[in-house]
Amino acid sequence: MSTQIEIGDLRHRVSIERSVRAADGGGGAVITWLHVADVWAAVWPRTAAEELTLDRVAGRATHDVWIRHRAGVAPEMRLRLGARTFDIRGVLDIEERGRWLKCIVEERDL
Repeated sequence: MSTQIEIGDLRHRVSIERSVRAADGGGGAVITWLHVADVWAAVWPRTAAEELTLDRVAGRATHDVWIRHRAGVAPEMRLRLGARTFDIRGVLDIEERGRWLKCIVEERDL
């Protein structure tokens, strides 16, 4: 994958969300997700695997999601594409020029 993105590659409208913790009154916390922004993105699948988790087979897929540079995007956030949810595992400022971010993500619940 080169670092050149064509405008046509940004064909997916994704939502960036961040987690918010609130006390549940019983000593724990409830996590909710707050919408941050909708951005155009290029989404490319990278790997897929199956693993045995809690006595069931679960699928796992990783993707690269490219977006225009945006301050504050971090691994504690997630991306949503329709009904699909992607946990951000890492964020790279490509060529460190403040033009593109590559988010390495893992899709939940395949």
